[in-house]
Amino acid sequence: MKPNQCRMGRAALNWSTQELARKSGVGANTVNRFESGQDARVSSVDKMRKAMEDSGVVFITEGETSAGGGPGVRLSK
Repeated sequence: MKPNQCRMGRAALNWSTQELARKSGVGANTVNRFESGQDARVSSVDKMRKAMEDSGVVFITEGETSAGGGPGVRLSK
């Protein structure tokens, strides 16, 4: 997960950084630092990603769509 995907995933779920932090078990400062492009522990990023995936976010890698776009997110059906 890239920082911009984290922001997009939160937006899709209508979650604040504090809500993502609470649901993933990491600190709000960790979420803010990661989304601003600073380093974060892989374990923290994994926890944030899992919390969003468990709530219906699907992470799309670069070129995964037929349009060949960049990385993104979508909500599962």
